[in-house]
Amino acid sequence: QVQLVESGGGLVQAGGSLTLSCAAFGRTISSYNMAWFRQAPGKEREFVAVISWGAGNTSYEDSVEGRFTISRDNAKNTLYLQMNSLKPEDTAAYYCAVDGTLRGDLRRPRYIYWGQGTQVTVSS
Repeated sequence: QVQLVESGGGLVQAGGSLTLSCAAFGRTISSYNMAWFRQAPGKEREFVAVISWGAGNTSYEDSVEGRFTISRDNAKNTLYLQMNSLKPEDTAAYYCAVDGTLRGDLRRPRYIYWGQGTQVTVSS
């Protein structure tokens, strides 16, 4: 079983920056793909970014490409999301997730562990 704990959310003005962290407990996650999702009020949860288990591959949702950077520190069992040039439309609860497949294929994600979420609010 893996427990994920996100932190780093908060209130920021448009154009500002935040860095989210997701610490994993209960299992070493170095061999698993990890991702960030977000859910705004009244909307479905959507994909934000993913990083491969070896950190060699990343992918982003179009609206955050060039503004957000996903990274991981396997020694600390922690996932990060650096968010720059934030916009009001980035306001959402942000969740980290771990793929359940050892050294999984990014084209066939199977996220089975989820954090509790951290709120990001961007004011205009």
